[in-house]
Amino acid sequence: MSDIRTKRVWDPHEPGDGARFLVDGRWPPGVRHDSLRIVRWVREAAPSGKLMRWFRRSPGKWREFKERYSSELDDNPQGWEPIARQARLGPVTLIYAMRDRRHNNAVALAEYLTDRISAG
Repeated sequence: MSDIRTKRVWDPHEPGDGARFLVDGRWPPGVRHDSLRIVRWVREAAPSGKLMRWFRRSPGKWREFKERYSSELDDNPQGWEPIARQARLGPVTLIYAMRDRRHNNAVALAEYLTDRISAG
């Protein structure tokens, strides 16, 4: 079983975070590069700009966002595979900048990765 967590970029680093990956397509404004303590910025695992713009205008369409994002991830396994490899070894924390802690790309990606890792 994988241990994939999510945190906002402004949440403090904790020892149990494991490997931390920034999964946004753009660097969060006002955040210093050395402050996140990330293993890698995985832009390739972020939703397309078009999908994010759509979701920001339609936040009530969480389920549809996850479906569209999953399709993008299915088409780009090299984007998320480094995170999945690390998650098979130990805890992983996906870092994101959106305000909503329950409806964001990191939460959707965590669900997607957990499903893929569980499937084998």
